[in-house]
Amino acid sequence: MNDPSALPPAEFGFPGALRDKLVAAILAGEKTSTTGLLVDYEVCGESLPVVGARRAVVDSDMRPVAVIEVTEVRTLPLRDVDWPHVRDEGEGDDSIASWRAAHERFWHSPEMREALGDPGFEVDDETVVVAERFRLVERLQGPDV
Repeated sequence: MNDPSALPPAEFGFPGALRDKLVAAILAGEKTSTTGLLVDYEVCGESLPVVGARRAVVDSDMRPVAVIEVTEVRTLPLRDVDWPHVRDEGEGDDSIASWRAAHERFWHSPEMREALGDPGFEVDDETVVVAERFRLVERLQGPDV
């Protein structure tokens, strides 16, 4: 096993209630996929995830709580995100429409628009997203895990 502190961090959402919910779903084995904006990778200067790469899932305090391994990466227009991917995000959505509405609220949030440097950022059917699948490799021990 790689030293988790040497792995790149996997941050889900922004620190706070949403991240806490997403991390809990990963630790429970309910969340095995995630969706990000291609433009977010570009703005941050980050490379896309690579199949086989491992990352340390961090909590809202930036502490590593788990190790995940990327199993699939797809870039596709938002309109093409499918039900298996949505279901495996483990966020309780009962349809692609409810998943998309929740993600649009996040992507249109002031925090996300600030991170992208675009106060008027909007997604549409053509917006390219990064649909990633991963597996939980290891839960890390700690006071809050």
